[in-house]
Amino acid sequence: MTTHSNFYDETTDVELDLIQGDDSGDSLTGHDSALSTEGLDLEERQALRRVVGMSTELTDISEVEYRKLLLERVLLVGVWTEGSAEDAENSLAELKLLAETAGSEVLDGVIQRRKRPDPATFIGSGKVADLRDLVASLGADTVIADGELAPAQLRNLEDRLKVKVVDRTALILDIFAQHAKSKEGKAQVELAQLQYMKQRLRGWGGNLSRQAGGRVGAAGGGIGGRGPGETKIETDRRRINTKIARLRRELKDLKGTRSTLRQERRRNAIPSVAIAGYTNAGKSSLLNRITGAGVLVENALFATLDPTTRRTTTSDGRVYTFTDTVGFVRHLPHDIVEAFRSTLEEVADADLLLHVVDGSHPDPLAQIQAVREVLAEIGASDVPEVIVINKADVADPMALAPILHRESRALVVSAHTGEGIDKLRSMVEAALPQPDVALDLLLPYDRGDLVSRIHSEGSVDQLEHTADGTRVTAHVHAGLAGELTPYQVATAH
Repeated sequence: MTTHSNFYDETTDVELDLIQGDDSGDSLTGHDSALSTEGLDLEERQALRRVVGMSTELTDISEVEYRKLLLERVLLVGVWTEGSAEDAENSLAELKLLAETAGSEVLDGVIQRRKRPDPATFIGSGKVADLRDLVASLGADTVIADGELAPAQLRNLEDRLKVKVVDRTALILDIFAQHAKSKEGKAQVELAQLQYMKQRLRGWGGNLSRQAGGRVGAAGGGIGGRGPGETKIETDRRRINTKIARLRRELKDLKGTRSTLRQERRRNAIPSVAIAGYTNAGKSSLLNRITGAGVLVENALFATLDPTTRRTTTSDGRVYTFTDTVGFVRHLPHDIVEAFRSTLEEVADADLLLHVVDGSHPDPLAQIQAVREVLAEIGASDVPEVIVINKADVADPMALAPILHRESRALVVSAHTGEGIDKLRSMVEAALPQPDVALDLLLPYDRGDLVSRIHSEGSVDQLEHTADGTRVTAHVHAGLAGELTPYQVATAH
């Protein structure tokens, strides 16, 4: 800093000499020419030179990338209670990815082996002192716990570590808040955040918790002990409850719109395929590869929060839909599942579920188990399922063998290279519900709309153009069969 200060002092003196000059109007008159020359050389040497191409074009980067320009320095801490050491390390590695996605620089990670987390401080009072020393030595701003902290654990850790403490749930909620784009997505994230926050309100100082009214002398309150009758925490909690109620009403209205669209698809008997799976497994890439949807693809956790539905057709012309949904993760917060229940119903109502798995992940079987736990929670366990092992171009074939052996309906694909996509399309088409009403029809030429609907909603077995109209033999669903009844060809007895 001293160097910079001297620089500004010297420059200012030279500039003043050059600017003031004398009354004759010659800015160099009255000054030694050598000094003036030296001043100009000095100014030229010390001038700031712009380097072309150094400015960051904020319009070319996403909000998440911009946040990464101001990275929090974080330290990860986990408690290993069950499973192998490899499982514990994989869990912490996933926490590292979550922290980086949220816009953090991970400095280090530590794991403690315990039968269960300490109820007061998560890792035990003795280890808290070690953790405090590590925080000080690394210069960390934040400590992230690999688990959900109780309000008391959160308070005790912050009081002792003297830095911000965040648990896994709050971290995931922060990522969701960054990626939510639609009105429904933002409302769902805010609802989950408020439900989480409501349980973790804390007062800072006794003055915020004063509560008395009327005559309190006998109770020892007296002057200065009277309050509004409601503590600061109670006021905050009431405001949060009011906002939660408002968000629930908004989401109920938005859910009605989504339900109407689903009912319209059901009325037209359009089959639906839902794409679900672990976060960053490549679900959006798969949707783009199959349908050309043009959905945002980003190598980041929870890049997709808003469901995307696209229509496509089978090889024989039947229309069906693909829906891309929010990704899951181990120990996905219950508040998130509840808040996103209306959009996750797209999965529960589907005719077929493509369960996408990251084939390059160190423990894909654990991913499958985590996703199925969430599917059970939203009532989607009975939906027919196809395991789609993605990222075949970077996966180890030996690591995929256990999945292929255990899962009867599994397929290895690569959304990046297109490997296995044609086979997946065939598998999807074969698994879709088939129209079951057989009809022999003669349609007038002015009813081309019905011919088109038979192609898109049913399965055409034979089509012939005759002098009297279009002769069609087809299989259709019951709803369309009712509309086609007047055009049935009478069978001879």
